[in-house]
Amino acid sequence: MILIQNAELINEGKSYKASVLIEGERIKEIQPSASDFRSPVAGLQIIDAEGLLLLPGIIDDQVHFREPGLTHKGDIHSESRAAVAGGITSFMDMPNTIPQTTTVEALNDKFDRASKESLANYTFFIGATNDNLDELKKKEARRAAAVKVFMGSSTGNMLVDNPNALDKIFSEVNSIIAAHCESEAIIRANIEKYTNAFGPDLDISFHSKIRSCEACYASSSQAVALAKKYQSRLHLFHLSTAKEMELLESKPLKEKKITGEVCIHHLWFTDEDYARLGNRIKWNPSVKTKADRDALRQALIDGKIDVIATDHAPHTWEEKQGSCLKAASGGPMVQHALPAMLELCRQGVFTKELVVEKMAHAPAELFHLKDRGYIREGYYADLVLVDPHQSWTVNKENLLYKCGWSPLEGTTFSHKVVKTFVNGALVYDNGRFEEDFRGKELKPLNPLKGTLGQ
Repeated sequence: MILIQNAELINEGKSYKASVLIEGERIKEIQPSASDFRSPVAGLQIIDAEGLLLLPGIIDDQVHFREPGLTHKGDIHSESRAAVAGGITSFMDMPNTIPQTTTVEALNDKFDRASKESLANYTFFIGATNDNLDELKKKEARRAAAVKVFMGSSTGNMLVDNPNALDKIFSEVNSIIAAHCESEAIIRANIEKYTNAFGPDLDISFHSKIRSCEACYASSSQAVALAKKYQSRLHLFHLSTAKEMELLESKPLKEKKITGEVCIHHLWFTDEDYARLGNRIKWNPSVKTKADRDALRQALIDGKIDVIATDHAPHTWEEKQGSCLKAASGGPMVQHALPAMLELCRQGVFTKELVVEKMAHAPAELFHLKDRGYIREGYYADLVLVDPHQSWTVNKENLLYKCGWSPLEGTTFSHKVVKTFVNGALVYDNGRFEEDFRGKELKPLNPLKGTLGQ
């Protein structure tokens, strides 16, 4: 048994002093102080958490850990290791690997790999194509967290652009549908426009002009229209524009059938940073204006956006080189997502309670993850201890990503993850890892029709 005593617990909209008793994989008791425990406390491993924050483990609903087939830039072991160092105890991995996760066989292979390699808890998305509807409807496909639909092309070339295929996916698939929304027609028209005017070697400043607000809204609004037509459960990934906020409602998560996610980079960077950081901040969808960033921040506060994720997508440094149309899109983020959000709290942008809601509580609710996402008695002890007074600077020496770089190099954070517990085990402890530990498969209930509360 482990006793975490005298921490500042942040959970379910409140912050208060508490001690937490862990027995096996789960939280046994939560009490104001160690002297209040009903259970015997003699012989415990005691962790003095005075002055530290205790948060539920972060659940990241969108990562690309690159295994199988792209392991030169990341793999399940290396990236889950970076994730737990950043306080992420559970992740949901995307299907654009090699082979693509578009069959039950490929899905099961990923679960098997993770059971042998992952330091964090895990689940995977199965990917839609224009012609794999039968595979998506198999009972075995319900093992996946959701169905990922690329309504705009991105890394992996899994574009679903057949209107009939989209209709059938939204009307017949018995799963949450998670969509990457960018209009391929608008993107292609913008590429033609700008290359005709300025030549083929466009610099990075054109990225947000090509993958524009209009491209995002056209596709997101199409996805929302399909979801409303067929009463589907839709989750909009990595929203990046102020305009898209018109598609979302400010109401409790349990009452929603259409939910939204925003990623760290769209909350942190703006298009003004392209001049300084170049291809380091090239993502799909693109980083856009300060007005867009501010609208996304406000939508989190207002309850329009439900989840904060990373879209962790490592590439080698060599793959990130070249012109706007050649450099790979995506970057690593799992090690630094929580410190970045807590830094925004220090700056007065968000409250810590809101960050915990959007990074732990809401993903657990949205994907119906049993006994996870909260600090509650009987729940899995997925916990993070954070030192709110330990300043540190991101540099190559402390990076854990296999790709070896970060868009946040040189950034100084005021909060540092010091310990991460996964299923009651101290997996990360001030730079040391329990390398033999393996996380558990997340088993979402995955309902379709109705709101999340049904």
